[in-house]
Amino acid sequence: MKKSLFFSPLFYYLRCAQPSSSSNSKEAEKEEDLKTEAEKRRPRGWKCMPYIIGNETFEKVASVGLLSNFTVYLVKEFKMQQVSAANLANIFFGTTNFAPLLGAFVSDAYWGRFRTLAYSSIASFIGMLTMTLSASIPQLKPSDCSEADQSAGHCKGPSDLQYSILFLALGLLAVGAGGVRPCSLPFGVDQFDRTTEKGQRGLNSFFNWYYFTSTAAMVTSMTFIVYIQNSVSWPIGFAIPTGFMLLSVVAFFLGTKLYVYVAPEGSVFSSIAQVFVAAFKKRKLQVPSPDDVLSQESRLYCPFNRSENVSKLPLTLQFRSLNKAAVVCDGELNPEGNPVNPWRLCSVQQIEEVKCLIRIIPIWASGITCFVALVQQFTFAILQALTMDRHLGPHFQIPAGSLATISMLALTLFIPVYDRILIPIVRRFTKIESGITLLQRQGVGIFISVLSMIVAALIEQKRRISAVSHGGTSPLSVLWLVPQLVLMGIAEAFNAIGQIEFYNRQFPEHMQTLAGSLFFCSLAGASYLSTFVVTIVQKITEEGGRTSWLDNDINKGRVDYFYYVIAIMGVCNLFYFLVCSHYYRYKGTGGHEVKEETRKEVELP
Repeated sequence: MKKSLFFSPLFYYLRCAQPSSSSNSKEAEKEEDLKTEAEKRRPRGWKCMPYIIGNETFEKVASVGLLSNFTVYLVKEFKMQQVSAANLANIFFGTTNFAPLLGAFVSDAYWGRFRTLAYSSIASFIGMLTMTLSASIPQLKPSDCSEADQSAGHCKGPSDLQYSILFLALGLLAVGAGGVRPCSLPFGVDQFDRTTEKGQRGLNSFFNWYYFTSTAAMVTSMTFIVYIQNSVSWPIGFAIPTGFMLLSVVAFFLGTKLYVYVAPEGSVFSSIAQVFVAAFKKRKLQVPSPDDVLSQESRLYCPFNRSENVSKLPLTLQFRSLNKAAVVCDGELNPEGNPVNPWRLCSVQQIEEVKCLIRIIPIWASGITCFVALVQQFTFAILQALTMDRHLGPHFQIPAGSLATISMLALTLFIPVYDRILIPIVRRFTKIESGITLLQRQGVGIFISVLSMIVAALIEQKRRISAVSHGGTSPLSVLWLVPQLVLMGIAEAFNAIGQIEFYNRQFPEHMQTLAGSLFFCSLAGASYLSTFVVTIVQKITEEGGRTSWLDNDINKGRVDYFYYVIAIMGVCNLFYFLVCSHYYRYKGTGGHEVKEETRKEVELP
């Protein structure tokens, strides 16, 4: 059970501003009463979710609505050259995907998840407001210019002031993303009591519905808001996401009296480094035989767990060379039983937490390759659609850039079916609360992503033959691309949500925010790997004067062959994932564990 650390925001800041020795006894008694109330507070579970999921949903509508059309805005409204605009967009997107690592560090070490979410949400709102003003005030954007003059390079570009305002907005948005993305989901996890069956079941549904609402918000942004920006007005198209971001901040603070607040535990990176340094310094020590578990435990530093927020992990023999970091040598403990030098002696808990990270990294790497299929299919589906019949009826034409919403819609519609129908059915056979294990869920997603790439290759072959035989534009309906996009959406429902849940369940409790940032690092890694694969394929296939598979003219290229390459990568990734899964040990499990009652007999004070 988590130990609640609850203070209303107003009282929290008042308390921080007060001197440590208050002269007013009544105020001190009041403060003590509030502390007592905080200690008694228990996780409220789904009662907190309208505020947390509401915050995430509004934030997603706002951020995606503002940035999904960002490159178009830079070119058409901010009068930037296409290459410069694309580079700026890529740098910004990469920054926002890696910023959560810094946000996770600040949250876990100093601020805690609530304060990090509060500050970063406000930063995002100010950033969006600044972006809206830059699109609305004539002095903050370049003057209007015709498309012909812009193509000829005769338009005046942005001034230094206009660039400064734009970069200020993007900087604030990056700060906001760095705090919101890694903290939002773990903060929701904090609101469930994972020691009860009700809490576990609620948590299983929370991961699904969290991703469901986020994806629904993205679909809304990429259709309605993008339409407003392109067809009505850019200032209005930016003002609407800014309004949603304000609603996100309000929704978040409305739940302050219900939340469980988990205090930061200090720098997780220092704790990780201490284990490796201590193990290296003691590399020549002999660790007792694996069969002599009790003897091994009695020689290791294993203090009582002083935080109820962190579940105690049993000693395991996997990566047992790290156990040397906990071997107690003469003079390494002070009279109170604490390490004299934390860089020479670490606790069993510290070591087991580092082992959790070591086990997770190989699984995390498999997610990067899985997302490569997602990135590439979205990119080339747009190019495919431009050479197909996109009409729905005589007057409406589907925008090529909106095809990604098909995959998101498939994901959004599949999650309720999975959560409410498939899981209860599978649970009857497997006797597992979540229906299938976290690793099985990810594996299914990887398999479906491979299947999606094969289907995409077959459809592209058909499209290309049709387009070449009809002078460059295929009469095939763009709806032929729906099967591959639907399959990719279902693959994302399995793998992406499986990854998120896996990280949040398998990371040590006080590293939950770092777990949240790892998913976004997967997305960033997939983007970089995709760029690398495209570069290599293009370079190899155009050697000897041949036409590249990824030629600028998609009908001259062989995108279907490229899809098969991605599918082969996916098959190799699936086998790699299966090997890693076979050797993976879930947190708190592993061979030769010491029973809890035995552990208590040999614990040091």
